[in-house]
Amino acid sequence: ELLDPGGLAAFRPDAVLLALAARDFLGAVPLAAPAEAADAAVAAAVADLRALWARARGLGALVIQQTFLDLEPPLFGGLDAAVPGAPARLVQRLNAALAEAAAAEGVLLLDLARVASRDGLDAWHDPVRWLQAKMEIAPQAGPMYGELVARLLAAARGKSRKCLVLDLDNTLWGGVIGDDGLAGIVIGQGSGVGEAYLALQAYAKRLSERGIVLAVCSKNDPRIAEVAFDHPEMLLKRTDFAAFVANWTDKATNLRAIARALNIGLDSLVFVDDNPVEREQVRAALPEVAVPELPPDPAHYVRILAEAGYFEAVAFTAEDRDRAGQYAANLERESLAASGDMDAFLGALGMTVEAGPVTALNLARVTQLLNKTNQFNTTTIRRTEAEVAALAADPAGLTLQFRLVDKFGDNGIVSVMLLEPARGETGSGALEIVNWVMSCRVFGRQLEEEALNILAETARARGISEIRAAFVPTEKNGVIADLFPRLGFAPGGEGRWTLSLAAHARRATRISRKEAA
Repeated sequence: ELLDPGGLAAFRPDAVLLALAARDFLGAVPLAAPAEAADAAVAAAVADLRALWARARGLGALVIQQTFLDLEPPLFGGLDAAVPGAPARLVQRLNAALAEAAAAEGVLLLDLARVASRDGLDAWHDPVRWLQAKMEIAPQAGPMYGELVARLLAAARGKSRKCLVLDLDNTLWGGVIGDDGLAGIVIGQGSGVGEAYLALQAYAKRLSERGIVLAVCSKNDPRIAEVAFDHPEMLLKRTDFAAFVANWTDKATNLRAIARALNIGLDSLVFVDDNPVEREQVRAALPEVAVPELPPDPAHYVRILAEAGYFEAVAFTAEDRDRAGQYAANLERESLAASGDMDAFLGALGMTVEAGPVTALNLARVTQLLNKTNQFNTTTIRRTEAEVAALAADPAGLTLQFRLVDKFGDNGIVSVMLLEPARGETGSGALEIVNWVMSCRVFGRQLEEEALNILAETARARGISEIRAAFVPTEKNGVIADLFPRLGFAPGGEGRWTLSLAAHARRATRISRKEAA
């Protein structure tokens, strides 16, 4: 279909999934092949796959590559892993090379080999079905296979969860801090139960390091709850949490408060609580919140949470690595803003914006922002990396990304504009904003005004006389329903807006400029 894509091109796929058999790529490698020949075979297989990915991207599709299952029987036993030409060694090497190539090219990886190694090959592959119909995935594994694919598609559309909300007593440690005291709670090395809770803390810590926001929602006295984090065996510290709500209010109400404080949707939350009554109350009151069902033994907490797929990712950017620090800095900004004088607050922030085009260096973050942003999103059009790259490479269009820095730290790339020649326009004349998104973390800081200033200057330098835009209302972007009229755009009918650059005057902001590197 990809090599002769007539029908596939007409179908215009949103995504192309390559689920192929390892023997089709490596079956000709002799068992006695030296390491150099085995390496060459693996490199050739990856090159073939790269060519297929390029064809799929040429159709404007998101590309998903399944890792290869090792279906060959062992020939040497444990020595298979050391013999260069052994099928098991070849498949292992191919999957490793495949993962690196996919990451470099923005191809999503459906890591079936890892899942099969966890569940056992027999759970995923039936040799009878393979011989009958070359069906690599056993029928009983079909629903889980579909789940794994759906997680990737959802993550690519920005539907992964962003925040892990944790209960405290008997969730992060054993016992009740208010009753047992600091010395009485169970946590840490030397106790199987204590190590189970420590494992959950370690997993949460790692999630935070990859950009998942941590929060606490506990029925507790807040002063006593915070004392627990002074325990010498406690891995998580109070400063690891972007929101900390401990009181005697029902947890559904507190989860709403956490979502408001972090300026994220309820559908971004995963709530972990050992108490089945609390879990059921939250599920009934807030169906948007993900609530994993926990078993009685805390030894299973990490696996239950990890295998649910809530935090599936399609990229790992610099902004992800810094997110915990960014939310901590936000708390400092909110403290500064508490004075109530907004202009003084904005001036005291010492904000600087760095703007520039979308390039290969920021492509992953730009695509992530386009697909994850729901509130400040003018058209809600989602894009693959290939589509964004194509828009960035089009000399007739214009792309801009904006990084905001203030005295509390670097917020990272927090806004993106993608513009195409307006319909019916060729050459100079008019450009249309087909995507404009901005992270909720920087709402209310005049970045939209300064972004428009930069757009207007850049467009004028290109000989553009008019900027057009559309606002497509959704359940979540009502916060910017007045964006274009507020910025001086004139109505153009049916949710469309127009800005004459000849009449546009620079809008005053508290943001200074820094040239993009």
